[in-house]
Amino acid sequence: MTRLKRLTFWGAHDDDDSLPRSVMAGRKTVTADTVEEYGKPYGDYGDGGYLPGDLIEVYDLRQRLRCTIRATKVYTIEFGNIPEEVWRGETFSSADEFRQCHVRCLPHLDLHDGVEFVTLHFDLVDIILP
Repeated sequence: MTRLKRLTFWGAHDDDDSLPRSVMAGRKTVTADTVEEYGKPYGDYGDGGYLPGDLIEVYDLRQRLRCTIRATKVYTIEFGNIPEEVWRGETFSSADEFRQCHVRCLPHLDLHDGVEFVTLHFDLVDIILP
């Protein structure tokens, strides 16, 4: 039997589980990453390359299974043109706040208006560990 795909959300430190909690509360319904990074696995708890229909286990930074989501849409956007459904689904109050946070959280990247991001939209399926 094959395992489900896995995803771990970024956090400010190992105990920061604010993003998985936001997913479990139904507030966060989108995540985004650069085109270059989206398809790449990132350790044992991040498979990358998620596709519509995928059932995905969500882990916190302590590698605890928190919930399961289902990918609904995946598409590419430009960093200079963040659609409202993306910034709202990421729990931001504006496209500008989305951009500022990603610049702050991805300081190693040269994020400019033309950089392409892949957006993963999802629905909460099940809460495992509240």
